[in-house]
Amino acid sequence: MSDLQLNQDGQIINLPIYPHRNSLYEELHTRPSPKIDTPCYVTHIALLRGEGDVQQEYDLVVALCQRFSVNPPASGSSCFYQGFGGFEFRWERHTEFSTYTFIRPIDEQKEEEFALAFIPKDWLNQLPGELVVALNIRVQDQESNEAEQNHFFEGQRLVGSYVANGKAKALNSFRLHSDGFGRCLVINNGLNAYQTGRLVQRILELDTYRLTALMGLPVARSLSADVSLMESQLAEINQKIAEIQTEQDERALLKRLSLIAAKVEQYRSDTNYRFAATNAYHALVGKRLEQVFEQRISGMQTMREFLERRLTPGIRTCNSVRDRLEDLSRRIHRTTSLLRTRVEVSIESQNQKLLASMDRRSSLQLRLQQTVEGLSVVAISYYLLSLLGYGFEGMVRWGLPLDSKIASGIAMPIVLGLVYWGVRRHIKALAKHTKSQR
Repeated sequence: MSDLQLNQDGQIINLPIYPHRNSLYEELHTRPSPKIDTPCYVTHIALLRGEGDVQQEYDLVVALCQRFSVNPPASGSSCFYQGFGGFEFRWERHTEFSTYTFIRPIDEQKEEEFALAFIPKDWLNQLPGELVVALNIRVQDQESNEAEQNHFFEGQRLVGSYVANGKAKALNSFRLHSDGFGRCLVINNGLNAYQTGRLVQRILELDTYRLTALMGLPVARSLSADVSLMESQLAEINQKIAEIQTEQDERALLKRLSLIAAKVEQYRSDTNYRFAATNAYHALVGKRLEQVFEQRISGMQTMREFLERRLTPGIRTCNSVRDRLEDLSRRIHRTTSLLRTRVEVSIESQNQKLLASMDRRSSLQLRLQQTVEGLSVVAISYYLLSLLGYGFEGMVRWGLPLDSKIASGIAMPIVLGLVYWGVRRHIKALAKHTKSQR
């Protein structure tokens, strides 16, 4: 952050500068309206950009400047406005499209062509992107009769109104003509060059935004049938949930539901930006209609009436498909939760049965263990008493005054007690060791 010296009443003030201070000042002055003298032709085209088109379009703007010996825009510029001698060139880069506007005065003494006719064809053919908007506007100060209007618009039905609070008239067919361009006729009845420029800019933006707003309509129409199919499939799954009999049925329904959910989320991901842009562009159309200040021409439909009747249904179709996808997503979530609850209840029931079975097995193992312990005590005691019996008989033969059977009888409870104590101690030690290993 560098410092700025401010000279205020002869005093030098050094203050740190906010890094974006200059750009904030310039932001209010970007994309200014043109100054348009009447009469003139205006040609406006808008192309959707691809991912790699930004540098190419900048290079082409620089190339056009070099052809006409004009200073090119700075690197990284997003707009450029410059006079090229016989015409004015305006280039603007928007979020997803770029516009190229050419303004050329009309010479009443010559047979005139639209402004684009004087732009190098090889340069035009290299413009990157897909053409969406192509509009020719004629601005004149003389009223045109019906025959002249029919010739200019090739007999198309017209829509129009007085604009700029009655200081101009704008006529438009909102159709493509034989040259692939739309056409608009503006009759200036008292606007100065700056006012004319603002009016023309609003008309250009109106045509651009109405078309870009409808770019979501083909997407919505292409998805409508699939959305209807997924809605019916979800309804079928909801009906079958009550008929589930086995775990296999649950898994099959959950698999179908997962496939539908994945498809819905993919559609939402693919269309969220397009449908959001549709509504944003539609809002801009409404704003531009307000800014032209329409007044009705007797017997003619105004631009607002025409666009509200023709444009609004398309926007509603886009919003309807968007809302249906969102509703599908919410319903799938609820159905998935319900199905998972059933699965969890089923698993819980299985777990309880398993635990009960394990309890029974543990009880059987305990009884078996106790039986084995008793048998072990008896068996070990039997062999120990047998060994002691041999010992007692040996002592008798050695000459000791001892009855071997009486001695074995006396030793039997002692041996049983010691063996029982030893077996229990061994089992406890083994259990303690096993527990410590876990």
